[in-house]
Amino acid sequence: MRRLLGEWDELTPTTRVVYGCGVKTGVPSGELEYAVLTTLWERGESSAREVHDHVGEPRGLVYTTVTKVLDRLHEKGFVARSRRGKAFVYVPTVERVAVDQARAQAAVSRLLGAGPKPAVAALVDAVESIDPSLLDELERLVAARRRERDGS
Repeated sequence: MRRLLGEWDELTPTTRVVYGCGVKTGVPSGELEYAVLTTLWERGESSAREVHDHVGEPRGLVYTTVTKVLDRLHEKGFVARSRRGKAFVYVPTVERVAVDQARAQAAVSRLLGAGPKPAVAALVDAVESIDPSLLDELERLVAARRRERDGS
């Protein structure tokens, strides 16, 4: 994932590369982490209170739950934080498209499992049912990957 860096980096959150990103883990673990990240992508820098008001309160979550999620995202390298007065202000350090791609790759990997052929067939059927023109896009992507792999 391409990192969004700047004044926010207090620590270097890169320990290993997963899905091509410089964060400790490649995919936010769960829908709440993703919802918090989505809020930060949409709002830009936000305090824990602002994130709670936007994500936590509508879900009936207490403030400390949201702060714990922000702490986990910071530990994983998905967000950076900067102290403003008595509170931290958070900003995302990775682009949304990169996280979405990593989440999709993880979901497909879980779907394919040990015996991928039936799952691939089901995936093609699902893609076609959503939008038949996506099959052409899938074919284009497969051809590009083969060219890349074969060095041509």
